[in-house]
Amino acid sequence: MSTTLVFAGGPPGPPALSPGAARAVAAASAAPGVTVVAADSGLHLAEAAGLVPDVVVGDMDSVESRVLERAAAAGARIEHHPADKDATDLELALAEAWRGTPERVVVIGSADGRLDHLLGVVAAVAAPPPGAAEVTAWVGPHMVLPVHRRRTVDGTPGSLVSLLAVGGPAVGVRTTGLRWTLDGDDLVPFSGRGLSNRFTGTEATVELSDGVLVVIIPEEEVPR
Repeated sequence: MSTTLVFAGGPPGPPALSPGAARAVAAASAAPGVTVVAADSGLHLAEAAGLVPDVVVGDMDSVESRVLERAAAAGARIEHHPADKDATDLELALAEAWRGTPERVVVIGSADGRLDHLLGVVAAVAAPPPGAAEVTAWVGPHMVLPVHRRRTVDGTPGSLVSLLAVGGPAVGVRTTGLRWTLDGDDLVPFSGRGLSNRFTGTEATVELSDGVLVVIIPEEEVPR
């Protein structure tokens, strides 16, 4: 399975990966022919993971110049965008990822910093991909799984999982393998209806007829 690993930017400070995100990075980076893309200061996370990106994109307003120079010297391609732009650095990085038509995209980002930035990260990873790529994101210690039509999600009995609509209503949501079942229900954005559900077994399915939702699982609830 062709894989692209995308590191999102974050607030200033020492970069850190949660244990779950570190495991996701290790698994993704071990995939044959993996492509690594960093969005601006996401380069710090990539470097902390011991990886040199193939591409660094963004307006470079938060990445340290010495880290950027080190990546360029190691062979990374630098795509410098103007600060006045209509897309976030992560959106630019995802656009770069889609150019390679990967089958799987893994996004790694921080859960620290401004709330609007965190919501922007969730919105960016939830946007429908141009192809059939499966997207998995780690936003700090939370795994975020976008669902556009149907997705199977691994869990453990009794573990916590939440479903949130993004960008508009999620229409006709149906679930199996969860304690509180949805059977053709609609979820509106920011509704608490899909919060704090529980797995009844080791697998659940989530499907919908229209819209987008994200499945959010705290790190401690993610099966290893």
